Amino acid sequence: MKRLTDRRALVTGAGSGIGRATAIRLAEEGAWVLATDVTDGVDETVRLVAEAGGRAVAARLDVSDDGAVEAMVARAVSEGGGLDFVHANAGISGNLFNVLDVPMEEWSQVLNVNLMGTVHTVTHAARYMKSNGGGSIVCTASVAGLRAGAGPSPYSASKAAVINLVQTAAVQLSGTGVRVNAICPGLIETGMTQPIFDYARANDRMDRVGQLNPTRRAGQPEEIASVVAFLASDDASYLNGQAIVVDGGLSSSHPFIRGQLF
Repeated sequence: MKRLTDRRALVTGAGSGIGRATAIRLAEEGAWVLATDVTDGVDETVRLVAEAGGRAVAARLDVSDDGAVEAMVARAVSEGGGLDFVHANAGISGNLFNVLDVPMEEWSQVLNVNLMGTVHTVTHAARYMKSNGGGSIVCTASVAGLRAGAGPSPYSASKAAVINLVQTAAVQLSGTGVRVNAICPGLIETGMTQPIFDYARANDRMDRVGQLNPTRRAGQPEEIASVVAFLASDDASYLNGQAIVVDGGLSSSHPFIRGQLF
């Protein structure tokens, strides 16, 4: 039996990477999916879902627009007949500036998408779910939200805020049947991180990608999607307010020089 048969799901940032992999996985598990993104890549996502025998609809969405998010939640309810699960995944990385050199415009842009976009999505989804028997919301955070060294300052700050938002929302929605969790991916091969992988392949350094984590490799979007699908399902019915780290073990240790621990 598929875990998400007849469930209705909304995925933001579904045009590529983790969002695309999640949309496909949810559909494979039996869900109807409203896949959204600001890019045309969401059309390819829906095509891939259909190829796999799933059901999905594509829509354009800028999550930094609160009214647009509210309307998209209403569309999911209208077209899907309800809304059981939301993956608030849309995000941008920004540029690799030193914290002293980040333009204020960049801070605003990254926070508007990564934090406020997630706020909009969680707020409107939870408002519907609270009045309709509950549901599950998963937000994409990052290991960059846990500590330094995994992303630019605005990106890292936005993801730390997402983790706290998840914890706060879970507590404030106590007793409503709405669960709110986060995933914190490590280095995953997506469009956002593609320059790292392109450089490594061009310079014969793929053996160094993921070398700091115990699994000794980078992750794939499908590995994150598997965790998201679990959190969407009843198998995770007692998981709430958590930030689940999926990073190959990177965050399991403090920094040290391998072979020179003592």
